Amino acid sequence: MLKSLMRPVSLLLVIAFCLLNFNVPMAQAKMLGTDSVIAGQQTVDQRAQIADFLAREDVKQIMTQYGVDPAEAQHRVDSLSNEELAEFASSIDQLPAGGSAVGAIVGAAVLVFVILLITDILGFTNVFSFVNPQR
Repeated sequence: MLKSLMRPVSLLLVIAFCLLNFNVPMAQAKMLGTDSVIAGQQTVDQRAQIADFLAREDVKQIMTQYGVDPAEAQHRVDSLSNEELAEFASSIDQLPAGGSAVGAIVGAAVLVFVILLITDILGFTNVFSFVNPQR
């Protein structure tokens, strides 16, 4: 019984092997330029920089305040082209450090204090009693 099954099974296996495609593409070795390697590394660094920026808690809080889902923002950053990514990463570098509202408020308060102090010294106002104690 085994001999009668061996012939059709072996014929089926031979046909199956003949139908398989054993095409293996040839490997191609090329020289890589230094600029292409550096550009690839810069892209990786820029993606990491933007991902770190989007992972900050204050950035996530501001995004949710404006109704932007942080996961959706990260997904959109991942789909940026290399040129858009470079532009975005360079604009992050140009933003002021610690550019929160607290810095603006403190700066405005100091400016108002200096202006009032100068006008008080010149005698236009009498805001601070320590400037001209005889008045």
